[in-house]
Amino acid sequence: MARTRCDRTPAWAQLQAAYAATGQALDVRQAFEADAQRFTRLSQEAPYVFADLSKNRIDASTEALLMDLARQSGLSEHRDAMFAGQKINNTEQREVWHVLLRNPPSAQAEYAGAAPEFIAGEQAKVHATLDAMLAYAEQLRADTAITDVVNIGIGGSDLGPQMAVLALDAFATSGKRLHFVSNVDGHELAAKLPHLKPENTVFLIASKTFTTIETMTNAASAKAWFLEQGGTNIARHFAALTTNVAAANAFGITTTFGFWDWVGGRYSMWSAIGLPIAIAIGAQGFRELLAGAHAMDEHFRTAPLEQNLPVRLGLLDVWYRNFHGFSSRSIAPYHSALRRLPAYLQQLEMESNGKRVDASGEALPFDTCPVLWGEPGTNGQHAYFQMLHQGTEVVPVEFVAVKKARHHLKGHHPMLLANVLAQAQALMQGKDDAGGHKHFTGNRPSTFLLLDDLTPASLGALIAMQEHRVFVSGSLWGINSFDQWGVELGKVLAKDIEPRLHSGDATGLDGSTAGLLARLRS
Repeated sequence: MARTRCDRTPAWAQLQAAYAATGQALDVRQAFEADAQRFTRLSQEAPYVFADLSKNRIDASTEALLMDLARQSGLSEHRDAMFAGQKINNTEQREVWHVLLRNPPSAQAEYAGAAPEFIAGEQAKVHATLDAMLAYAEQLRADTAITDVVNIGIGGSDLGPQMAVLALDAFATSGKRLHFVSNVDGHELAAKLPHLKPENTVFLIASKTFTTIETMTNAASAKAWFLEQGGTNIARHFAALTTNVAAANAFGITTTFGFWDWVGGRYSMWSAIGLPIAIAIGAQGFRELLAGAHAMDEHFRTAPLEQNLPVRLGLLDVWYRNFHGFSSRSIAPYHSALRRLPAYLQQLEMESNGKRVDASGEALPFDTCPVLWGEPGTNGQHAYFQMLHQGTEVVPVEFVAVKKARHHLKGHHPMLLANVLAQAQALMQGKDDAGGHKHFTGNRPSTFLLLDDLTPASLGALIAMQEHRVFVSGSLWGINSFDQWGVELGKVLAKDIEPRLHSGDATGLDGSTAGLLARLRS
């Protein structure tokens, strides 16, 4: 596999020239007037997802140059190396194989590369674990004595399952109340415990190593509460999603489901970490979630670059970040059930591509990951859309809408869809006002992602599309999108500071930290 960092390709210089000549001044309104087929040419059908890219500041010549950039950077080869199980996570010497978690049994040899026997062996392990996890989920769903399930995790062990459980609430048939605890701030767990009964509750402890400090602190407190309230069977009321079976057994847990080093935390909802999802929507629903993701995997793996939705989105991200200089992107899901999607995508993209060095450790001379932020519509319209329309910075917006409603309240869904269409239209068209205060500059870019229905399969496809889109931009930037060393430093320092809160010892601390330490102890 040969990778060339994007700024070292001929296409990079050509894009710089194109941006200076026409790209910087491109007005989307004029582009529509000049091209009656713009919507058709810049929209894209992919598995379960329709994308309208036509309101973005891009034209055919720019997109062609971006495709050249992808080819010259070795994007296709890098993608194929991921699917073939090569260790493209070079700083940790690991495969990046979350796609294998979605591969159906009939496709065991589908990604055959340098080591097809190894791939087939890993695939067999994946399905053995999946079958066992789903069997446990069905057992728990049928257990009428259990009314509440509490997932204790953090990061990918919390954000993915929580987002998906909320998104698929219309498909939740177990009758169980699912709760999520992630913050080491005891207020979160303490607020939930009074509403639980030990004999009716199952705790899921989600930690690959069974050592994550926030997760294990909450797990220890949950166990203490369970015993204090008269709970007597930890093995029945606790399960672990971990590879550290010995530590889980020492905790008193006998039911464990593991996963592999090649499953990164932010890609882990497809693994045993997805147990809360399976409890909510059932084994068949979880398999449909995997199938939707697999359909998008196949689109990303096989579609020509010009008709490949994750590729087109990732290249647009590079165009906006490195040429237009846009520093953030707003996620606006116009569906209440997708309210945790912005937070999920924050981790997916910012933890993956928030890097300042390339895969060889060399400092990058250009910007990488934008800031992702957002809220569901229509709430966001009454909060931050003022800045999107009339602020001094241009922020690309990504709208997510769902054609079909799964409620029967009259009038709501047409009003919701009218609002999302109107906001995208207003950002592009703007409004003239000589007085200034009611002037909207327009030409503000947006992408419109449309699902026919919010189902397990369509959610799986939407999330897989976002994963691959992040891969594309990270690949071109030459970074390793699959480590997260930036998560570690603060955690290490916290271990040093915590005993100082008891002792008051400020030796070696900077002036600010020492001053705050003293104030917290006073």
